[in-house]
Amino acid sequence: MKASRGEKTAEYIIIVLLSLLCVSVLYPFLYMLAISLNDGADAAKGGVYLWPRSFTLINYEIVLGNETIRHSYLITVGRTVIGTAGGLLVTLLVAFGLSYRGLPLRSMILSYILLTMLFSGGLVPFYIQLNNLGLINTFWVYILPGLFSVWNMFVMLKFIQGIPEALVESAELDGAGPVRILWQIIVPLSKPMLAALGLFTAVGHWNDWFAGAFFVTKQNLIPVQTFLQQLLSAQDLSAVLGSNNNQEALARSSQLKNITLMSIKMSVVMVSALPILCVYPFLQKYFVKGVLLGSVKG
Repeated sequence: MKASRGEKTAEYIIIVLLSLLCVSVLYPFLYMLAISLNDGADAAKGGVYLWPRSFTLINYEIVLGNETIRHSYLITVGRTVIGTAGGLLVTLLVAFGLSYRGLPLRSMILSYILLTMLFSGGLVPFYIQLNNLGLINTFWVYILPGLFSVWNMFVMLKFIQGIPEALVESAELDGAGPVRILWQIIVPLSKPMLAALGLFTAVGHWNDWFAGAFFVTKQNLIPVQTFLQQLLSAQDLSAVLGSNNNQEALARSSQLKNITLMSIKMSVVMVSALPILCVYPFLQKYFVKGVLLGSVKG
C-alpha cells in the first residue's frame, strides 16, 4: 500500500530524531577518543573535536604502563567474571526451585523475597552487616552481596514458568530427577534469558565504582572504575605517574611534558569502556530475544 504524505513526513521526522539521538550518543565517545589519541599539550589549546590533530599513543602508554591501573583491571575482570557466573547460577537455582507450584510455603517465600526488593535497610546497616561478615577490605565484598538479584530472579522465574510443563512431566515420567531436568531441559531452553541477565549483571559489575570507593580502602583491591573516579577528582598526574613503569623512559624522551591530566583521563575512560562495549555485538541477539521473552511470558 502506498504511504500517504503524512506517513512519509512522520517517517522523515522519526529518521531525523533518531539520527540526532545517535549523534548525541556517539559524539562524546568520539571526542574522548580524539583527545586520548592527541598530544596533551596540543589538545589543551582547543579545537580537537572528532579526530586527533597531533596523533600520539603516549597517553595509552602511560595508562597501560601504570601498575595500579593494570591491577585494577585484573580486579574488575575478576569480579565481573566470578560475579556474573555466580549470580547467574544462584538466580537460576532459586528460580527453578520456586517454579515448582507444589513447593511448601512457596507463596510466603515469594512474598518475603518481594519485600526485600521494595524495602531496603539503608547504606549504614548494609555497611555494618558487611563489616560483621568480615567482607570489608576483601575481594569478596564485590561478589557475595550481589550474588542474588530479586529482579533477575523474578524475570527468570517467569521465563521458566513459560516453558511447557509437558516437557518437565515427560522427563519426570522417564525417571529424570530435578538436577537432570534443570541441566538438560531448563538450561538449554533458557540460554537467551541467561545471556540477557548475564549481560545486565556483567555491565553492573564492570561499571560499579561505589563498592570500591566505600567498602575498600586498600589500593590494591580497587576496581578500575573506582580508580577512574579517583583520577577524575585528581588535581595532578601523580596518581598515574607514581607507579608508572614507563616514567623513566618517558622522561628521557622528553614526552612527559606534553602529557596533561585531561588526556590521561580520556585515555583511562576509553580503556575502561572499550572491553564491555566489545561484548555487546556478540550478545546482542540473545539480549534482544531474552528481554522480549521475559517481557511477554508470564
